[in-house]
Amino acid sequence: MNQHIEIEFKNLLDEKEYKLLIDHFEIDVADFTSQQNHYFDTPEFELKKRSSALRVREKNRRYELTLKQPATEGLLETNQDITAEAAAAFLNHGTFPEGAILRLLTADGIDPEAFSCFGTLQTDRFEFPYKEGLLVLDHSSYLEQEDYELEYEVTDAKAGKNIFLSLLGSLQIPERKTENKVKRFYRAKFKD
Repeated sequence: MNQHIEIEFKNLLDEKEYKLLIDHFEIDVADFTSQQNHYFDTPEFELKKRSSALRVREKNRRYELTLKQPATEGLLETNQDITAEAAAAFLNHGTFPEGAILRLLTADGIDPEAFSCFGTLQTDRFEFPYKEGLLVLDHSSYLEQEDYELEYEVTDAKAGKNIFLSLLGSLQIPERKTENKVKRFYRAKFKD
């Protein structure tokens, strides 16, 4: 089982700011990779009620099942590689993939047979090392809308926040309260 604490800072961007970052870091748009995040929950939204999220990420013909749960600082992220067949069975038939995440959810009293996919978010992403972390530039499309986002993933929250805010300030990008992708997706889908 692959688990780690995810500490990241996020900021929504407008299209002009997104292009500014591409120019600033001299990013070739051809270097972006495309991924699809398929989000799952139960009909009663048991994960959402627990501030948790479950997704299957499809990237470069590889599939990864990820469970995100609240932690003291950041999120506890549990990742599990799955086969294309297991991903298709989960997406199309609700057959939960065997493994560590199934055991975690079952131990938490959640019925794995109750899960279904409630939507997909497409992201074009470019990521690269920046100072003490990983800088991520995303363009996401979902439910007939799109957004642009800058993320900074770090291991030290205090230093990471200072670096992130310094970068935003140097480029005159205002800091914006930014929810994570699954929350934005929920808000768009269920208007809450």
